[in-house]
Amino acid sequence: MKVDKSLVSGSTTMLILKLLSNEDMYGYQMIEELKLRSQNVFTLKAGTLYPLLHKLEQQKFLTSYEKKSENQKLRKYYSITNEGRKLLDKKQNEWSIYTNSVNKVLGGVNFEGI
Repeated sequence: MKVDKSLVSGSTTMLILKLLSNEDMYGYQMIEELKLRSQNVFTLKAGTLYPLLHKLEQQKFLTSYEKKSENQKLRKYYSITNEGRKLLDKKQNEWSIYTNSVNKVLGGVNFEGI
């Protein structure tokens, strides 16, 4: 299913932070996990993801470290910080308000309180 890229771009930071709130991941792993969980709606390219990860790291929302994988390949893993968790909470709250408001305008269901 194709979705307008402008709808996706506004939520990318929140989605990355959410993935990292569950476990540390490396870039390609995030791309594949987003694609899998969203049933191919979120198909990030490395050229989109890595600049975002670097920006979030500079802003102290993420940290990174290198670790060898099972096949001995050195990978850069990203980890969410406490500040990143606060930003995730804020973004999720904003998303909830936004989606509820859109649903009200469209005549859909109000998901508040769920």
